[in-house]
Amino acid sequence: DNEVAPRAMAGSRDKPERPEEKAPPAERERAKEEKPGDGTLKAHGAPSPPTKAGGKTRRNNLRQLRLDRMMSKAELARRAGVSTLTIDRIERGLSCRMDTKRKILEALGLTPVDRVTVFGEDE
Repeated sequence: DNEVAPRAMAGSRDKPERPEEKAPPAERERAKEEKPGDGTLKAHGAPSPPTKAGGKTRRNNLRQLRLDRMMSKAELARRAGVSTLTIDRIERGLSCRMDTKRKILEALGLTPVDRVTVFGEDE
């Protein structure tokens, strides 16, 4: 009597419920109304980038100077010894360390005196 217990079909397993599906209707509606850029979590769990209203971004000329030199983000990142993600973040207005600014200035063929022209005024 070598009977084997019947297996459940692959599609018949219970799927875990999403937390937003458990929330009351009023909370689901409120979640839909939240605007990106307010520091809340997006659907995939990553925080949205800060907005200028939050005072966390600053205007800079890095993208324009890079494009004027016909450089890709990858090329600038390679020359500066930083990641392309770092270049992207700075171009979007997020802050970076002074050492990173120095590396980028050198990669663009500029001097530390040009810091304000590229990155704007410090706080």
